[in-house]
Amino acid sequence: MKKLPQISEAEFEVMKIVWKYAPINTNEITDRLVKTSSWRPKTIQTLIKRLVTKGVLDYEKQGRVFVYTPLVKKSDYIDQESNSFLKRYYDGDITAMLSAYVKSDKLTETDIDTLRSLLSGKSTKGED
Repeated sequence: MKKLPQISEAEFEVMKIVWKYAPINTNEITDRLVKTSSWRPKTIQTLIKRLVTKGVLDYEKQGRVFVYTPLVKKSDYIDQESNSFLKRYYDGDITAMLSAYVKSDKLTETDIDTLRSLLSGKSTKGED
């Protein structure tokens, strides 16, 4: 997988809306973000333009409105960022990361049960 462009936290907030509702126009993005942030519409438009420039969003003009679609899958971006985080802070050692979370009480019992379920399911894959 090729390296995806870096996006800021603010740009990521825009992308979450686009990933969830695409295709989505500028007004719809703005309406959703003004409800959950303190950003002005001009700020949101600037963030959208940056994402287009970075090659993360594509747009099509429909009448007087721009409609946006993502060029990057959310799962691909999350995978890249997760791997980057893991390498940067834990030298790529996922066991060290999980251990740190467990030791600092960052995982609930539900989280631990979910992880157990995921791991037991993964270990049985391909054993048929």
